[in-house]
Amino acid sequence: MALYKDGTRLYLDTSSVFDQICSPGTPVPASGIYRCVGCGKEVAANQGNPLPTQNHAQHDPRVHGPIRWQLLVYAQ
Repeated sequence: MALYKDGTRLYLDTSSVFDQICSPGTPVPASGIYRCVGCGKEVAANQGNPLPTQNHAQHDPRVHGPIRWQLLVYAQ
């Protein structure tokens, strides 16, 4: 779970970029914090770089299904 200390520095945004579910190895559509939909692990990722692959820690595909990344916090 992403944490923050000062909520006045965060803004609500309903952009569709938050709705995209991305596969491992695909280019990051927007820089920010991504959360694995299955196991909940979070990673920081830069736009254009590939998202982490099947070997990320904590993810057991037998329990959590395939790795799927979703943007949680957009770094503007």
